[in-house]
Amino acid sequence: MSPIIEINGLGKKYPIVHDKVQYGTLRDSLMGFVKNPFAKRQTHESFWALKDVNLSIEKGDIVGIIGKNGAGKSTLLKIIAGITKPTEGNVKLYGRISSLLEVGTGFHPELTGRENIFLNGVILGMTRKEVGRKFDEIVDFASIEKFLDTPVKHYSSGMYVRLAFAVAAHLEPDILIVDEVLAVGDMEFQKKCLGKMEDVSKKEGRTVIFVSHNMNAITSLVNSCVLIENGTIKDKSADVYEIVSQYTDSVLDKSSSSVAWERNGEKFNNNLFAPMRMYISDIHGTINTRVITQNQECYINIVGEVKNTNAKITLGYALYSENNTLLYWSYQTDKNKQNFLKKGIVIMKSRLPVELLNDGRFTLKLIGGVHNESWLFRPDSNGPSIHFNVIRIRDSYLYDNKRPGLLEPLIDWEINEL
Repeated sequence: MSPIIEINGLGKKYPIVHDKVQYGTLRDSLMGFVKNPFAKRQTHESFWALKDVNLSIEKGDIVGIIGKNGAGKSTLLKIIAGITKPTEGNVKLYGRISSLLEVGTGFHPELTGRENIFLNGVILGMTRKEVGRKFDEIVDFASIEKFLDTPVKHYSSGMYVRLAFAVAAHLEPDILIVDEVLAVGDMEFQKKCLGKMEDVSKKEGRTVIFVSHNMNAITSLVNSCVLIENGTIKDKSADVYEIVSQYTDSVLDKSSSSVAWERNGEKFNNNLFAPMRMYISDIHGTINTRVITQNQECYINIVGEVKNTNAKITLGYALYSENNTLLYWSYQTDKNKQNFLKKGIVIMKSRLPVELLNDGRFTLKLIGGVHNESWLFRPDSNGPSIHFNVIRIRDSYLYDNKRPGLLEPLIDWEINEL
């Protein structure tokens, strides 16, 4: 299949002007000019908002573009939409494009909602008859019947967005570009828009390019993802979860995440069990140094030396939320009372129930002792600990915001018709 968008060596450079003049009184400015009329009062430098961007997008793809603020996402969309010219490189489009990059893009404020619908249709190259065929669907989707003949300059930002998106999505573009502008709308309308974008691509075979900071919308909607960092494409893949994980990894405070602990010296030593390592890993034992999402299978690993055999030794961990609320304890004997620890080096491993956890930072502390006799590692004080961050990537755009509560279990429901 031939691409509908080809981007080759794209770059966009902006000049940055630095004013060297010290702001003071008018008298100071005039005296400075009189004393040295030829002095340079400004310096210039260049800033590359985009550099060497290469991308190919197939017809019918829903492509998510993510990255930090200032990474170059909006600049890329404006160049694709023809609003901004590139400094170098080129974009080849093989279809009609409709874009929603800013509130009211393409609207004339003095014209009514009705008039702007037809105006946008003409801009897209449609006839009045073609626009008329879609008119009722657009008005119904935007829910602005009452204000249809009111100049759009009197619309609220939410009404503006509803009408702008309805027009952009319903006038049959081959390529639909949507920036973070949808964040202006309320939650109900955002869900409506995400559903429409899915229909436009999957049912109508059109291409959608979608920029958003809502990772749940990205993962539930797009079939490929592009991560932009400092004006260049850091990675792109059909593995959307992988790209999103890279992004969330980059925006979180790394100081709050230390998913591995290793003993240094004799600290935490005692006459029964000497902990050596504690870490979170994948199913193969590889240490997970990334943000944890609920689609990952993670394991807690505790490595240490059992110095003396004692059938009453219990070891495990306590899990705390970011506000230091205890969520639960777990010991190696919870499901098997015969899980005795024999003398020597042991590796204890248990699955971390990520599907229970909400968004946030968690602390995992080693706990253990001689059952009903004494502590070796108290959860409130002396045990080693590790920290990790959880980002929930919800699978549906109907389920996108963090829910209240310390836990957010994924629970199966069964529905039967009577």
